Amino acid sequence: MGLTKQYLRYVASAVFGLIGSQKGNIVFVTLRGEKGRYVAVPACEHVFIWDLRKGEKILILQGLKQEVTCLCPSPDGLHLAVGYDDGSIRIFSLLSGEGNVTFNGHKAGITTLKYDQLGGRLASGSKDTDIIVWDVINESGLYRLKGHKDAITQALFLREKNLLVTSGKDTVVKWWDLDTQHCFKTMVGHRTEVWGLVLVSEEKRLITGASDSELRAWDITYLQEIEDLEEPKPKKIRGSSPGVQDTLETENGALETDGAPEDRILSCRKAGSIMREGRDRVVNLAVDKTGRILACHGTDSVLELFCILSKEEIHKKMDKKMKKARKKAKLNSCKGEEEDPEINVEMALQDEIQRVTNIKTSAKIKSFDLIHSPQGELKAVFLLQNNLVELYSFNPSLPTPQPVRTSRITIGGHRSDVRTLSFSSDNIAVLSASADSVKIWNRSTLQCIRTMTCEYALCSFFVPGDRQVIIGTKTGKLQLFDLASGNLLETIDAHDGALWSMSLSPDQRGFVTGGADKSVKFWDFELVKDENSTQKRLSVKQTRTLQLDEDVLYVSYSPNQKLLAVSLLDCTVKIFYVDTLKFFLSLYGHKLPVICMDISYDGALIATGSADRNVKIWGLDFGDCHKSLFAHDDSVMYLRFVPKSHLFFTAGKDHKIKQWDADRFEHIQTLEGHHQEIWCLAVSPNGDYVVSSSHDKSLRLWERTREPLILEEEREMEREAEYEESVAKEDQPAVPGEIQGDNYFAGKKTIETVKAAERIMEAIELYREETAKMKEHKAICKAAGKEVPLPTNPILMAYGNISVSKMCNSFSLVIQSELEESLLVLPFSYVPDILTLFNEFMQLGSDVELICRCLFFLLRIHFGQITSNQMLVPVIEKLRETTISKVSQVRDVIGFNMAGLDYLKRECEAKSEVTFFADATSHLEEKKRKRKKREKLILTLT
Repeated sequence: MGLTKQYLRYVASAVFGLIGSQKGNIVFVTLRGEKGRYVAVPACEHVFIWDLRKGEKILILQGLKQEVTCLCPSPDGLHLAVGYDDGSIRIFSLLSGEGNVTFNGHKAGITTLKYDQLGGRLASGSKDTDIIVWDVINESGLYRLKGHKDAITQALFLREKNLLVTSGKDTVVKWWDLDTQHCFKTMVGHRTEVWGLVLVSEEKRLITGASDSELRAWDITYLQEIEDLEEPKPKKIRGSSPGVQDTLETENGALETDGAPEDRILSCRKAGSIMREGRDRVVNLAVDKTGRILACHGTDSVLELFCILSKEEIHKKMDKKMKKARKKAKLNSCKGEEEDPEINVEMALQDEIQRVTNIKTSAKIKSFDLIHSPQGELKAVFLLQNNLVELYSFNPSLPTPQPVRTSRITIGGHRSDVRTLSFSSDNIAVLSASADSVKIWNRSTLQCIRTMTCEYALCSFFVPGDRQVIIGTKTGKLQLFDLASGNLLETIDAHDGALWSMSLSPDQRGFVTGGADKSVKFWDFELVKDENSTQKRLSVKQTRTLQLDEDVLYVSYSPNQKLLAVSLLDCTVKIFYVDTLKFFLSLYGHKLPVICMDISYDGALIATGSADRNVKIWGLDFGDCHKSLFAHDDSVMYLRFVPKSHLFFTAGKDHKIKQWDADRFEHIQTLEGHHQEIWCLAVSPNGDYVVSSSHDKSLRLWERTREPLILEEEREMEREAEYEESVAKEDQPAVPGEIQGDNYFAGKKTIETVKAAERIMEAIELYREETAKMKEHKAICKAAGKEVPLPTNPILMAYGNISVSKMCNSFSLVIQSELEESLLVLPFSYVPDILTLFNEFMQLGSDVELICRCLFFLLRIHFGQITSNQMLVPVIEKLRETTISKVSQVRDVIGFNMAGLDYLKRECEAKSEVTFFADATSHLEEKKRKRKKREKLILTLT
């Protein structure tokens, strides 16, 4: 094999210029014991934690590849659950910033995440229409709930009862009984998608938001409260027929006890609607921790706030209404009209839920979160559409609360997409410009050091000396900025249309511009007297114009400054002599206009990238096409040669950056990371850094490493990645009694579960080999009449001379959340050996809980085959005995520890003479209160 050419690998170094991406939601997080100061926002595949007071990024929760779609902090404030676009969920510790737990179960992006009250369970909803409930402590999936016909939009646990309520784009709200894992009620009162739902008034009312301007309220009545088995039934009242209570309830329409099984748990009745001011759909609907403030917003920039009144406040309000009505009735009677003997005042939904105020943000709202500060103020934080975070606060107890903007995070990014990037000559500063501003970044610290307002920028460069920058705009203007002061020095009307491209001359004395007015203009730098000061300042003057027949899209000087390449709207590239402006060559062959091009450092090659997705490499001496490469799956947006080489980078609308060799016409590597179209890139003068910008609002820095890249290995890695993807997309293994395609378990098959299963199989095969060797060794010793040394297996030796049973305990090495799926992939031929090993592990008393979990799972999925196999009967018998005894031991240890903790708790209570744990007594009082209420109700019925 001949010597292969080696290249150096470029790797992702950092993501900057991004405050928060649009796909996910913003949440308040507790950090260092402080609430209301820090927020977590999705940032492409990462999660950024921002300090609202200082406006600084203090922590990055590193993601892998997929975009973040959902965030949910745990009730204890120590963890953050993050949902991704590929359906995976990771739980990060906010103390260490590491993702300890990963759940894989969904086939599409996560749309909602919710913890239960204690934080032990996590419900996730996805675009694949499934809801999965995960056990966070055990790191495993509990069950999958199927029933919705479209993406899930919201899921909520109930505090008091083991129920879950979910909404979806299929226009229905479903109630799930988590004890039996089935849907017992489906609410079909909506005509359009249900985008959000909240529980208020001590979970006695459900409020839903759909695609219209109504917020619908539903009264929830828990029927188990009436038929509570723990309480004595009230005595029958003489003279009342057996069905009196039932008939009265159905007449009122509050309770529907028609004997249907779903109505045995709860019933829902529509209480009315609250009208929003927004005419479009509800995007987010949320309630604060106290359940008093309800907030919602649509696709605009207004958050509407409502106050849910307490029972006392409603009573006061109704009393006032009653007084008014009586006064009115008195006045009428004075005028001679008949007085109405009975004055009825009906309570409307508007009396219970009042509009408080509206918060108007500076741009469209993408998501928000609410939190109460200790001072009694309510804080609302917003993630806006234009890469901005704003914090508002107001006091809801005031009669007319006025929201005040207390802080905003703006410096860390542009408000719109970055259209042009440039490096300074010393590789330290990076310029980025968008539709409204120019920012200068320090490459090493990634801090924004200057922000200057400009017009819509299309192209830019640092003036030699790196003290000024020039921007070309969409209106055809040249804007000259001074970096030291951040001032706009001069604005020159250069072209009548958009100024698409600029190229600095190699002698650094001037530059050339090309615009939509079909002309190429030559400019020289000059020093002019400043009107405001005695010193001279930099300016530019036009020297020549080259008029053409088509719009100019791109211009580029050759390194020796003899030739000028001009890309035109007619899909050709024309090359002119710079000194005489005479035509030299025409490069034609692209089917669509050439958007970008670059000339190599030695002037031998020109590479052109077009909207037809191709890159063509031409010789500049004769204009011959050396090679046409199908480069991207969408338009090629930008192309740049690496200085002092014939390697070049291309950026495309297919979210990828690719590196190519222009001599060998080889694709070297693909830089994946952006999640939207890439608009432009810049290569540093020394070639060590590449910076790129995208429609996902992020700027990414890529760094050249010292690691050599060999093409054959790179292609092999690409093939492996493709294979791993295909493995994950294969049919899921079916459990006996389950229809193919229906997945009963919470997890899903991934390359990790396949690898884990392979590790277990390898360990079992090693166990088989070693047991066979041991038998042989015993026979040899018997025949020889003395002890013969046993040869040690090199694998066991490598692990430090461990025993074969320890080697086989590879179950503990499998990630807990993927354990069931790994066992499901195992062929049955390995199960008898596993059961024998489990017996050994049980007797040793190692990992009893884990072994029991694996054992019960294997028994469940291979029940028929295990019970019909006579060879396994003694193994199962032994397992039964050891399992029962060992589990009893573990239970006794836990019981002893619990008793010890109880004793310590009583000691603490006795010392401080304060009852910390008065839950039981309050529960009993609540029951007594309910019983008295019921007795009163029965008395009134009689």
